[in-house]
Amino acid sequence: MNAAGIYSHFPALTEQQRTQFDALDGLYRDWNAKINVISRKDIDNLYIHHVLHSLAIAKVISFRAGTQVLDLGTGGGFPGIPLAILFPEAEFHLIDGTAKKIRVCQEVISALGLTNCRAEQQRAEELKRPNYEFVVTRAVAKIDKLAEWSLRLISGKQRNSLPNGILALKGRGLKEELALLPKGAYVEEYPIDAWFDEPFFAAKEVMYLQY
Repeated sequence: MNAAGIYSHFPALTEQQRTQFDALDGLYRDWNAKINVISRKDIDNLYIHHVLHSLAIAKVISFRAGTQVLDLGTGGGFPGIPLAILFPEAEFHLIDGTAKKIRVCQEVISALGLTNCRAEQQRAEELKRPNYEFVVTRAVAKIDKLAEWSLRLISGKQRNSLPNGILALKGRGLKEELALLPKGAYVEEYPIDAWFDEPFFAAKEVMYLQY
């Protein structure tokens, strides 16, 4: 898949957004050759395995203007950078503990001209205030750990149709993992292959967690 595959799933993209999605391939190939943030075997699958996977969150929620979103453990910028392209009026804060990964994020953000997205070398434990309406994440930790790190950072201010919470890109069949959550946790699971028919998504979901 190339960027055109993204357009087929999100046909209302502006020309600027299409240009930004087009640019991701060259930017990540260039930076990945210098700093390995995506498996070199996987770079040819950038648009399916990383960009479109990130955008599955957009099938669960359309972030309203001004929404503050934290991408916890962003790695090379996923899901935060694709979501920042798709929702230019929302604000995205990307954090990761690894400096080289954050450097790649910062360079990609700058090259794309994204003004609604910033990346910092930081851990969730270092954040003190509940400044975010949503925490998004991919392949970072089990859901109970995500809840422990994230829920204290979520604001009580509501501006979206979906109540504030965590949106995690996960694999399916996580009953044992879900059993680790404390009482009072509310979880919804959205199979990604309900929206995207590529085989890669057959066992993947967006998990929404709210208290």
